[in-house]
Amino acid sequence: MYKSDIVSMPEYFDRYISLAADVSILDALYFSLDALENAPINTWFALGDKTYAPEKWTVKDILQHCIDAERIFEYRILSIARGEQQRLLSFDEEAFGVHAQAHLRHVDSLLEEWILVRKSLIKMFETFTDEMLLRQGTAYNGIQYGPLALGYVVAGHQTWHFNILEERYYLLLQDNTY
Repeated sequence: MYKSDIVSMPEYFDRYISLAADVSILDALYFSLDALENAPINTWFALGDKTYAPEKWTVKDILQHCIDAERIFEYRILSIARGEQQRLLSFDEEAFGVHAQAHLRHVDSLLEEWILVRKSLIKMFETFTDEMLLRQGTAYNGIQYGPLALGYVVAGHQTWHFNILEERYYLLLQDNTY
């Protein structure tokens, strides 16, 4: 199935979906896995704990956020695919970030974990029928979305954060402001 098969474009998440490749959902996830497996880890190491502004996340914080968010999306995807009718809970990404203690982790360990989480997500998507992909669930705030849309959210969310790293963080390697 493709992005054009998404039943309803979920508000807020459309910004991520638009960044995902316009290919089948499995191809989008495989392309994003390839980007993870070929991530510029040496650049991430070089950035260390630098941020582009005070109170912004470090590279480690961003990686941990992406892992946490993907696990939560995976739960939502599975719940909806299996017919869950209850509203699905939100999560406070800032609170998760504070309590994750990403600064205690190594960049390579975070990347390895993210790759494993992505591979697990792909395996799950490989088991879904079109009917499962098109089921709709309800977010905590009433927004309707389904596994297909959330799969593209995952791929696009990664691109979103890779773009932020490239546009705002990589410049820090030339500037020692923070």
